[in-house]
Amino acid sequence: MGKKKLSKLVYEAELNRLQAELVEMQEWVKASGARIVVIFEGRDAAGKGGAIKRITEYLNPRVASVVALPAPTERQRTQWYFQRYVEHLPAAGEIKFFDRSWYNRAGVEKVMGYCTAEEHIRFLRQCPIFERMLIDEGIILLKYWFSVSNKEQEKRFRSRLTDPMRRWKLSPTDVESLTRWEDYSRAKDEMFVHTDVEPARWNVVEAEDKKKARINMISHLLASIPFEHVDRPEIVLPKRPKGTGYQRTAKSLQRIVPDVASQLADDDHVGVYDDPEDA
Repeated sequence: MGKKKLSKLVYEAELNRLQAELVEMQEWVKASGARIVVIFEGRDAAGKGGAIKRITEYLNPRVASVVALPAPTERQRTQWYFQRYVEHLPAAGEIKFFDRSWYNRAGVEKVMGYCTAEEHIRFLRQCPIFERMLIDEGIILLKYWFSVSNKEQEKRFRSRLTDPMRRWKLSPTDVESLTRWEDYSRAKDEMFVHTDVEPARWNVVEAEDKKKARINMISHLLASIPFEHVDRPEIVLPKRPKGTGYQRTAKSLQRIVPDVASQLADDDHVGVYDDPEDA
């Protein structure tokens, strides 16, 4: 990426334009019955969650939804590894955004010892076959790797220590990743050797600058899906019928939420939260 920073005005204008295109894409997905899977992987604090948030902000959650699975249960650990992901794959007219995916096995599970060496090798062998099956089935599969330097990752981790809005995002596993940078790097390189293959290549997003990363990633996503404009049926609001004498229930009989908003003054305004990682 270049050194030049995006101004906030330019960033927000372009993001709004791209978000409008995402809504157009959504309408095509719904009308055409397309099935789309988008995978977000990368280092902890690389900006995956922020990108997903901007992508889904104006989308219909019945069409476009985020899959972020917790640690597997004891029962799931005895299943075929890909089994619990299969049930979250899209039906016709759906988009699934995987915030972390089956690639956990090639990353955190490999590095932290949550899987055996045999399970890791089996994953690397099966994963390209599994993904080819999805594509052969007609699913559009896009894989994004958010790349960030160790210096930038540590900077973001440190900002989270004092940011109450993001403190929850700093887990013990995240902290330990700082001391295992090279282990994760080797695991990622090995993963790419086996899974960066046709027809499911990885798309690497340079994520040192989160704003640029979001613009670049969303632009690539839109360019990778062959969507077309779909005319929406015109909606005409009907006229209200004449009243029949209905009276609303008296407020004195209801439990009303206190009107805190009316008690606010201009002096109470503390400003909009600015994510320090976006600075």
